[in-house]
Amino acid sequence: MKYFDPQIETASRETLCGIQSERLASIVKRCYDHVPFYRRKFDEAGLLPGDVKSIDDITKLPFTVKQDLRDNYPFGLFAVPREDIVRIHASSGTTGKQTVVGYTENDVEIWSRSAARAIVAAGGTKADRIHIAYGYGLFTGGLGLHYGAEKLGAAAIPVSSGNTMRQIQLLEDFEPDILCCTPSYALTIGEAMRGAGVDAKKLRLRAGIFGAEPWTEAMRAEIESVLDIKAYDIYGLSEIAGPGVSFDCCMQNGMHVCEDYFYPEIVDPDTLEPVPDGTFGELVFTCIGKEALPLIRYRTRDISCLTHETCECGRTLVKMMKPKGRSDDMLIIRGVNVFPSQVEHVILTLGLEPNYQIVVDRAKNLDVMTVCVEMSDAVFSDAVREVERREKEIASAMQSVLGVSAKVRLVEPRSLPRSEGKAVRVVDNRKI
Repeated sequence: MKYFDPQIETASRETLCGIQSERLASIVKRCYDHVPFYRRKFDEAGLLPGDVKSIDDITKLPFTVKQDLRDNYPFGLFAVPREDIVRIHASSGTTGKQTVVGYTENDVEIWSRSAARAIVAAGGTKADRIHIAYGYGLFTGGLGLHYGAEKLGAAAIPVSSGNTMRQIQLLEDFEPDILCCTPSYALTIGEAMRGAGVDAKKLRLRAGIFGAEPWTEAMRAEIESVLDIKAYDIYGLSEIAGPGVSFDCCMQNGMHVCEDYFYPEIVDPDTLEPVPDGTFGELVFTCIGKEALPLIRYRTRDISCLTHETCECGRTLVKMMKPKGRSDDMLIIRGVNVFPSQVEHVILTLGLEPNYQIVVDRAKNLDVMTVCVEMSDAVFSDAVREVERREKEIASAMQSVLGVSAKVRLVEPRSLPRSEGKAVRVVDNRKI
């Protein structure tokens, strides 16, 4: 099984544009008629639903941001009656109020099909068992892949996150073919397996689908090595649908977007003007297939780029590159933009353990960035002078890549907090 929805995944650009145009016009009318927030935004822009006739008209529409969801908390942006909602999810709520997302029965179907496309693109079949170690609950990760597996006809194993030794036992006993979790937790599982003397090569696992947090190509290589699998990226965000908005194929050089449901744009984060293919900017989505929460031109804050180049896998769906950071959570250190993924790249390039934490403080009105990196057992046993030499080597590499100096501290093995969900990579103690 090469594609889950071959008629869409290999459709011509003309066919896709026709679907997108029809759905955009319908969604704009739905929002104008049923969501006071959007009616007000359209009126302010002097727009009527009839002004949007094709996908090319999307640039006429106003943007939506996360604060708009918080301002209309909890259900103010829903576009359907209460009785049509069959599922409610919400973001983790790390800052401010949670962002609440509703689904109709058809919305759940769309999400399930999107996740099923991702599983098939990772080589999944209906004969497979899929071990899901994303969290279940208001977080969209676990249920997204769960419903995708069931839509495919595969066996979902709803383990959820946590209890790493039990995860390992089930990987041995239940013999799943595909592992789904955050990339940082995949490494935690791999590290625990090594510590327990479990040989990854003896597991049935052949692939993993990892998302919900940024990760680099170097981290992909590390996961593939420690778990002896092929690691695939998956992208989603709760406001749009959850995992399955886009996904890796066998080429592993960009994620195909389910653009029949979620129309992507890249805009300059400062001017908000569209940028050409291949140019990095802020990723924006319009939910052209959803009923309950059809967000229009939602600014994700993720920094990515799009390409319509032909993919060797045969899919014609546009591809987005792995986000290299965010426009709103990047660190500004002494005037220099720093992304955690850059720090991770340096660490892994130098052959260090992929467990690190960036701590930012302010001393005498100057930013001070310290990168704590766990040593391997071998390095930990080295003389103090050798450890200090390694710290200077890493600091020099950081300076070269980041363009700003950072203190580097090599810390004891397994001394940094382990994550069973999204890894906490940054601790910013500044009052800014």
